[in-house]
Amino acid sequence: MKVKLKIDREESLREKVEELSGENLLKCYQCGRCSGGCPSIASMDLIPNQVNRYIMLGLDEEVLNSKTIWACASCFTCSQRCPKGVNLPKIMESLRQIRIRKNVDIVSVDELTPKERMELPTIALVSCLRKMSS
Repeated sequence: MKVKLKIDREESLREKVEELSGENLLKCYQCGRCSGGCPSIASMDLIPNQVNRYIMLGLDEEVLNSKTIWACASCFTCSQRCPKGVNLPKIMESLRQIRIRKNVDIVSVDELTPKERMELPTIALVSCLRKMSS
């Protein structure tokens, strides 16, 4: 698999995630314990430790377009298992916020069609409502 690394002078996804989550992504040393205990891993296209790695490599679009950020149940199993204390649910929530802010300015649940409501992950609607309440 060929990977093109992103090197920009503008604010990186890592910096945005760290600002929103308050987590230091560089603490993760890719041991995989978070992924080994994740109950939602069957619904993910990137396993949790890969999300951190992709962010470090500058693969922003792959992370922001992944199913993983929406599949995370924020159960904190990964945080409990992490030897470095990385809080992955905070990171996933910040990625959801970035994704929503990137593509949606205002979402009115009443204006969504029934088909759109069924297709949208519930956590996406919750994140949209959080955006509007802050």
